[in-house]
Formats: sequence, structure tokens, C-alpha cells
Amino acid sequence: MRSNKAKLLIAAVIAVIAIISYYSKTQVNPVTGEKQRVSLTPQQEIVLGLQSAPEMINQMGGEVRDPKINNYVESVGQKIVSGTEAGRSEYKFDFHVLADQNTVNAFALPGGQIFITMGLLKMLENEDQLAGILGHEIGHVIGRHGAEQMAKQELTQGLISAADIALTEPGSPNAAAMISRYVAGMINMKYGREDELESDRFAVKYMHETGYEPAQMIEVMHILDRAAGGKAPPEFLSTHPNPDNRIDHIKAEIDKLGR
Repeated sequence: MRSNKAKLLIAAVIAVIAIISYYSKTQVNPVTGEKQRVSLTPQQEIVLGLQSAPEMINQMGGEVRDPKINNYVESVGQKIVSGTEAGRSEYKFDFHVLADQNTVNAFALPGGQIFITMGLLKMLENEDQLAGILGHEIGHVIGRHGAEQMAKQELTQGLISAADIALTEPGSPNAAAMISRYVAGMINMKYGREDELESDRFAVKYMHETGYEPAQMIEVMHILDRAAGGKAPPEFLSTHPNPDNRIDHIKAEIDKLGR
């Protein structure tokens, strides 16, 4: 009995510390004005992105060595940066084309390091679609989604540790502890979906501001859907909203431009 009480007390202390730590990490996004809970300062995000970029490049087969392709992607990316609020941020944006021909993906590291694979680039039909992809990834950086996710993961890990201490019996796995991990994963996936929709909003906004056709973001969604071969997981179990859901949100954002 005493042992159980001690476990519960330790678990409660760990959970409280994790929660207090999370809510103390509040910063105002200098671009959007939004109050966010983040683990890093903008300068720390930049350093983290620069340090992580070489490893990311190595994992994806290196960068494309064709100067024409690299210059094309860089010029479109920098056009978006210079023509929008992204250019007034602290972040230093660099755009990388990864040589991986089979992976259809684009992603951003905190601080402004942005990547697109040749697997995705070769599927795009025009410059507007590339602008949409890059605008979306720039949105992740401006939205500070990476730093937000790090703070959320730290909170989640603290709560998981507390649950494990409270629920796990010595020497044997405990189903309740496994459930706690599953629930935590679902929570973080929800945050991921919200980040994706916000980045779609950034993409539409940035395309409009730099003279690209925002409706091409809808075509990008169709391309991604075809690339998945209709085998995308249900939205509830995915960090990315399904294409139809994203298209509805993109159309709503485009409609706002005419108001």
C-alpha cells in the first residue's frame, strides 16, 4: 500500500512539473502575433536547422547537382520570402533539392532550411505549384511549428513518464501504460493536422501576395493524392489531413481573397 502511494505521489510530481514547464514556455510569434508555447528562441531554431540540415541531406541521398534545378527552386523560394512577411522575420531561408527520386515529399526544419525531393518536384506541372509547396513549408517555419511540437513532445513525455510510474507493475508490461502512450500519440497527431492546415493557409496567402495562382494549391493536393495511390491512412490516424479535407480548407482561404 505504501509503495502504491509513493508511486502515485512521484507520478503526480512529475506530471505537475511537466505541465508547469510547458505553460511557462510562452512566447509571442514576432510575425503572426500569436502566443505560442515553444521550446526554442528564433535564433536557437536557426542554429538547430543549420546543424540538422547536413544529416537530413545525407539521409535523402544528397542534393541534386544540377545548377539549373537548384537555381529554379531557390529563385521561387526566395521570391516568396522577399515578397511576404517571411522576409521580415529573423529566419534565414535556404532551399534544397534532394536527389531522392522515389520519395514524394517536402519538409522544413526549424529556422528556415527547406527541402523538396526530386520525387515530388518532377510531379509538379508548373511554377505556381512549386510556389505552393514552398509557401506551405515556409509557413511551417513562420508558424514555428517545429518549436511548438518540441514543447508538446516534452510535455507528452513527462506525462507518459508519470503514467508509467503510476500504472506499471514491476517486472511486467501494463496495458494501461500502453494506452497512455497511444492517447498521447493521438493528441500529438491532432496538433500535426492543425499545423498542416495552418501552413496551407500560409501557402495561399503567400502565393497571392507574390503573384502566383493560389488555386494551383488544389492541384497540388490532387497530385499528392495520386502519389498516395488512394492508400492514404484515415485522417484520424494521420498527421496530415486527407486531401479532400485540405482542398475544402484551401478553397475557403481562396474565397477570402476576393472579399
